[in-house]
Amino acid sequence: MPLKINDKHLLVGEGVSFRQTPNHGGLLKPRFLVLHYTAGRSAASSVESLCTQKPSGNASAHIVLGRDGSIVQLAPFNQVTWHAGVSQWNGLVGLNNHSIGIEMDNAGLFKKVGSQYQAWFGKVYPDSEVLLAEHKHGGGVQPWHTYTEVQIERALELAELLVAHYGLEDVLGHEDIARGRKTDPGPAFPLQSVRGHALGRDQDEPAHFVVTATSLNIRQAPDASAPTVAPALKKGTELILLEPLDRWSRVEVIGKTDVEGWVSNSYIQEVKSALRSAPPAAPAKVAGKRSGRTR
Repeated sequence: MPLKINDKHLLVGEGVSFRQTPNHGGLLKPRFLVLHYTAGRSAASSVESLCTQKPSGNASAHIVLGRDGSIVQLAPFNQVTWHAGVSQWNGLVGLNNHSIGIEMDNAGLFKKVGSQYQAWFGKVYPDSEVLLAEHKHGGGVQPWHTYTEVQIERALELAELLVAHYGLEDVLGHEDIARGRKTDPGPAFPLQSVRGHALGRDQDEPAHFVVTATSLNIRQAPDASAPTVAPALKKGTELILLEPLDRWSRVEVIGKTDVEGWVSNSYIQEVKSALRSAPPAAPAKVAGKRSGRTR
């Protein structure tokens, strides 16, 4: 039975249960979906933690998604939960008041102890549950806990449903809205693929943008002081979106072989498919080590 959202803003479907968290705010009109990993021992322990009030500060989310695909909803989707913390996106500060939060049961970043991979809480994980990869924001190759296939499928189902039901503008990672402070859901989760499907963008036809400024620098990193990678782009230059961030985006220039870099979001605008003058470009590169491409 496919997931549905009822008139009380609660999920209905197989494998779904509800436990109201006391850690919540007022009414929410969601604009975004934010995905997290729990960095916890289990889905059950994360549910317990997110439903407990603590003197040191309370946290919560709308959903805890287990590794077996089970879902525990902790608050209606029209109620503020405290999952984002200090955060911003496209000039909007404090994403708790604008987003639905999904916590996925995943131990997060491991450390290597001898020949074994260990979570912060001491549990050792088998090599089959470890991905060696560099985070998109840099930091070198590190060991990360993998997600299960059913968990990823369920996350995609949730993202598609929530985007369609609430007309959400974007699907983001905690790593995007709290850059430098958070790294979840991390490189083991196919965030860009889930985002593209949920927003109705086929992976074979990534989002296209056009330069709106008279000239626009394209840089090695998302920083105005970073070196440029090519001559300034002229107004009307078409771009393929590779990686969106808060104030910058990594793009590929259509018609310019191998020109790829970072541009300011203030000077680009999305081009709807019916208005595109250029033929579809090759799919964006979304996998592999991203050495030297940090924000």
